[in-house]
Amino acid sequence: MTRKPLDTGADLRELVERLYPLCRSITGDGVRATLEILGEHIPLDVHEVPTGTQVLDWTVPQEWNIRDAWVKDPAGRKVVDFRESNLHVVGYSVPVAETMPLAALREHLHTLPEQPSLVPYRTSYYSPTWGFCLAQDTLDALPDGDYEVRIESTLDDGHLTYAEHVVPGEVTDEVLVSCHTCHPSLANDNLAGIAVAAALAQRLAAGKPHFTYRFLFMPGTIGAITWLARNTERLGKVKAGVVLACAGDPGSLTYKRSRRGDAEIDKVLEFVLSGKPHKILDFSPYGYDERQFCSPGFNLGVGSLTRTPYAGYPEYHTSADNLDFVSTEAMEDTLATLGEAFSVLDRNRRYVNLSPYGEPQLGKRGLYDSLGGRSDAKAAQMAMLWVLNLSDGEHSLLDVAQRSGLPFDSVVAAAHALQGAGLLKE
Repeated sequence: MTRKPLDTGADLRELVERLYPLCRSITGDGVRATLEILGEHIPLDVHEVPTGTQVLDWTVPQEWNIRDAWVKDPAGRKVVDFRESNLHVVGYSVPVAETMPLAALREHLHTLPEQPSLVPYRTSYYSPTWGFCLAQDTLDALPDGDYEVRIESTLDDGHLTYAEHVVPGEVTDEVLVSCHTCHPSLANDNLAGIAVAAALAQRLAAGKPHFTYRFLFMPGTIGAITWLARNTERLGKVKAGVVLACAGDPGSLTYKRSRRGDAEIDKVLEFVLSGKPHKILDFSPYGYDERQFCSPGFNLGVGSLTRTPYAGYPEYHTSADNLDFVSTEAMEDTLATLGEAFSVLDRNRRYVNLSPYGEPQLGKRGLYDSLGGRSDAKAAQMAMLWVLNLSDGEHSLLDVAQRSGLPFDSVVAAAHALQGAGLLKE
């Protein structure tokens, strides 16, 4: 199968637009349809985990699907219509076919009084109930009387669906990139993240990465818990990871550290972000699935990259998180930043200086001659001296770049030259 490239911002935008209308939840056909479209761009290994499966302290729930839903006013007009927006129905609502007065219906209606023109996003995954979401302005205009209420949904034994994509590396040590697939028509949270992850996977596959990169597309919380439960024995291979979300809003990039606080991915993202507007947040056990990967029993070196963080923008979990809210430029910037971070992570090594007593003579090894004519000869020489001095098996090349203030690429080039001259070993 020929995969569709995601080479440009327009390609990212097109993917988000295709995924936007689908009604996703933590289970169901909307997730499968999302993964089917994603599979046009990258090959996916799709997993179906049966209802009732015990996963750590949780149980895979029943599968939820919905065909239609509406509320009709006393005149028979649809005042709330699932077909206009899938945000209108509370996720995991049980089936309903009733007629009731407005006073009784109000107990099942959700609005945002402080944002009266917007429709909220609400779910009730683990407490069987039903409800509708609508604009406060719409609710205020409803007349008294009897309302016809329909939710044509099913809650049956089925499966939780998630997918993996693996970019093989020179080593089997892995870097995780995780995105959640459980949100319906919310463009930034998290369709932009899905699109950026798919494009990043394509770019990594076009090169020859050192690490193996495993991309996870799964529902929030229960999906990560399920994946962890099914992969506990191989988590020792996970050397780093990033939970990617909210990748397309106009805010500056924000990195949330892993629970460790000083994991290699923490240092890499802080280094890469230092040259642009950004925020760094300490870990907290609230947010996206970094809290599952960083639970104390696993304590993986996994951080979270967003633009504006969880719940940090007015459009969050509302109908205003639409296609107009997502910026092509923001998605491109997120993609470029992650690409740069993984380029640093992939090449970061620790070396041992094989001639640590005094400064080794570089000239007789031809290392000075190799710099002749280079416009950056002095910087390259300084990079060699810094690499030699800090190559004690404890400092990485990233440590060298940070301490010396030299570009990471110059430090890597110096290490390769010194290794080739027999002065370093990895």
